Amino acid sequence: MWPTLNPDGDEVWRRDWVVLWKWGLRGNIERNMIVALSSPRQPDTLVTKRIVGIEGDQVQTRAPYPTPMKTVPAGHVWVEGDGPETLDSNTYGPVALQMLSSRLVFIVWPLHRFGPIRWWEGRPGKTVL
Repeated sequence: MWPTLNPDGDEVWRRDWVVLWKWGLRGNIERNMIVALSSPRQPDTLVTKRIVGIEGDQVQTRAPYPTPMKTVPAGHVWVEGDGPETLDSNTYGPVALQMLSSRLVFIVWPLHRFGPIRWWEGRPGKTVL
């Protein structure tokens, strides 16, 4: 989720440590929310992504997704990383809501980044209809 998370580098002592909120996630899904989910490619691994589209949204995709637009089916979301090189819905398609485990709400480390994760400010440049 670089550059939103871990903007200071990838060394362990410089990475963002975050608080995950597990309660009430599925009933409160919003665009731009940053979530943790089971990786569709490695189900034992949690990944963090931004929700770009919710069910019924038509999302502008990018390579390697085979079509330029995709309507998000019921019970699914479209997730993307904020960086240019990321494995996300453009690789594995829409993600079932059951795969979402929590949302990221707060950065606790490093101290100079301490505070709420301002997911509602979104990510510019994404087209959702």
